[in-house]
Amino acid sequence: MEEPKVLLKYRGRSVSEDDAACIRDLIARHPDASRRRLSVLLCEAWGWKQSNGAPSDMLARGLMLALERAGHIRLPPRRHLPLNNIIRRPAPAPMLLDTSPLEAKLSELQPLEFVLVRRTPYEALFDSLIHHHHYLGYTRPVGEHLKYLVLGPASRPLAALAFSSAPRHLGPRDRFIGWDAKTRRLNIRLMAYNPRFLVLPWVRVPHLASHVLARVLRRLSADWEKVYGHPVHLVETFVDPTRFKGTCYRAANWVYLGRTTGRGKADQTGKPNRTIKEVLGYPLLKDFRERLSAPS
Repeated sequence: MEEPKVLLKYRGRSVSEDDAACIRDLIARHPDASRRRLSVLLCEAWGWKQSNGAPSDMLARGLMLALERAGHIRLPPRRHLPLNNIIRRPAPAPMLLDTSPLEAKLSELQPLEFVLVRRTPYEALFDSLIHHHHYLGYTRPVGEHLKYLVLGPASRPLAALAFSSAPRHLGPRDRFIGWDAKTRRLNIRLMAYNPRFLVLPWVRVPHLASHVLARVLRRLSADWEKVYGHPVHLVETFVDPTRFKGTCYRAANWVYLGRTTGRGKADQTGKPNRTIKEVLGYPLLKDFRERLSAPS
């Protein structure tokens, strides 16, 4: 029997003519449906769900857009123009805070409070702190993510850190785990990426940064499972060696995995076009390789 013709590859999946025909039929049967509604219907037809049971509608919408750009399907006109996350979304407003220098021993600040701030009144404060005091600023996370605010005495903010879905392809990380491409696509959701970590510039407490990292990592997998219905077994981050040495990560026992290529996920030239960064990882379980390499 002849294999269906492959039209394109999307996020590691081969999309066939049969798949495109299924989507064309879906559009024809729902002529009044919006693009968003069509993406939800496609998820229902193909059984595409996130770990928490919600439809993977952004994944389905991206696939349909890729097929339309390639001329294989025709979607209905856009009904709403989404906000561009960088250009049109307003920057987080500055917050009134006590910025007087805080110099103390770590023991004098205990007990620290670790607050999951997503969808709470604290989230605006978190976003503002990252935007105004982290050198990379704030960008809205995509995919699964958690945000932590670390509070000291009198609920004074000391630090903020975020975790999000891990990049799909990362050579040093993938070689460290030893998984193949198919297993990586199935199990990448069992990893987390630390894109932002900020100790506020007026807080000068020796060993605070490594202590915060260690405390958060002890609870990260359980927190992730409560929100998204699955654990994470390995965490990774990037360190720009032209700016930092990654001292607090190394003090918290993160492992050096290698360096990025400096090309980015959308590279078409094969040449570096950004800063080459160090990749550091932290296994949350001793058998993380076996769990990440197991069939999903």
